[in-house]
Amino acid sequence: MALFAKLRERLKGVREKWSGSIARLFSSSKFEPEFWDNLEEQLIMGDTGLDFAEEIIDTLKREAKNKAVKTPEQLREIFTRRITDELNSVPGMGQGFSLTNKPLVLLMIGVNGSGKTTSAGKLAMMFKRQGKTVILSAADTFRAAAVEQLKIWGERSGVRVIAQGQGSDPAAVAFDSWKAAESSRADVLIVDTAGRLHDKHNLMEELRKIHRVLLREAGEDRLETVLVLDAVLGQNSVAQAETFNSIIPVSSIILTKYDNTAKGGVVISIARKLRVPVRYIGLGEGPDDLDTFSPEDFASALMTSSEHA
Repeated sequence: MALFAKLRERLKGVREKWSGSIARLFSSSKFEPEFWDNLEEQLIMGDTGLDFAEEIIDTLKREAKNKAVKTPEQLREIFTRRITDELNSVPGMGQGFSLTNKPLVLLMIGVNGSGKTTSAGKLAMMFKRQGKTVILSAADTFRAAAVEQLKIWGERSGVRVIAQGQGSDPAAVAFDSWKAAESSRADVLIVDTAGRLHDKHNLMEELRKIHRVLLREAGEDRLETVLVLDAVLGQNSVAQAETFNSIIPVSSIILTKYDNTAKGGVVISIARKLRVPVRYIGLGEGPDDLDTFSPEDFASALMTSSEHA
């Protein structure tokens, strides 16, 4: 299935909950004050952020006047292009991870329930299917269930899992995993960490220690800090991202549960506030439901009205 068609199908729920209202505005309204008020309201409700909502309304009004736009369809094209340009302004947006420097280390971080361990497993399966050698590191030593979950993903994908006993030093697990990846000439090391409340100082300090160890061993060119965010949380996810980024530099984002959210504009808010690329979005619970994020396909699929889905 082509990526556009796949996204269009998977984003059906988002369209119905959020952008479907926007699409209907563009297909049935005239450019009257009520149209602009309704559009701004829908953008804010979708968690694009107030600043972006105001800016894009001003842009649309200006371009509609300067280009003598006559139909809602023409204005929708401008709207879609503006979203695409906003997302593409972030370096690396929509690009997968580079394997130029091996082993690539993916340090998975995020709060409990964000889908972090599941995303680690899906990435392992994705790389394995590409013919890459992958190692999973169970550095979430606080929960035995997390280690077991990661081991299940390892069995599914045929990937080695490095783990120690519950309560072990997470930074030591990460170090041992790096040594195993380095000695075996692995292509990718994926380090799962315990879910942390972003406002708990002591837990964030533990995460900083893991990051220091991996940065020292792997070097900046081989380390990606991947923040996994729950799209359903909207602006709360943005707040989480800002806090994590203040503790350790976040270099990539995976946005999970995107197919279940009414807050579809959060990807735009993340791009604007953090300037960190969204590399993948989760569009389901299956092992293959982690898709490379494409700004062009995203904007086009999102703004396809439900009746044309």
